[in-house]
Amino acid sequence: MKKLVMIVMSFVTLLLVSTLYAQDLKSVSFDEYLKAFDYKERKNMKIEIPEMLELYKQGAIQIIDIRFPEEYQAYSFGFIKNIPLNELPARLGELDNTKIIVTICPHYDRAEIARTYLTLKGYRSKYLVDGAVGLAEYLRGDKAKDFINALKK
Repeated sequence: MKKLVMIVMSFVTLLLVSTLYAQDLKSVSFDEYLKAFDYKERKNMKIEIPEMLELYKQGAIQIIDIRFPEEYQAYSFGFIKNIPLNELPARLGELDNTKIIVTICPHYDRAEIARTYLTLKGYRSKYLVDGAVGLAEYLRGDKAKDFINALKK
């Protein structure tokens, strides 16, 4: 119950912040970003699988798989958009700036590069700590069925 309350409160906060960010999407320099980097930002840049899936069901985030096309073809998630890291600058128009953008790759290295880039461009962004490999492991059997059924509602 406590976790559910925290998720609901996080969602309400995200909605309020998303309204503000959607109105004023502005870039910052890497120098500015580093000067402002603190423990709060360190925590805010990451997201865990359960929170990500819950926010996705609520429509609060857009998930971007930044792996190369060949990796995406080998395995992918039907509810996640693929924009390879090297194509991201040219495809920013495909992102919803009213939502938090969650970047994923097999683990997290490229996802963190993409997240930093998007943050510097003014997007609210996070990277999936457990990566696509962790997500595939997490969404097995009943968890996969329950998640997909929840999306259909």
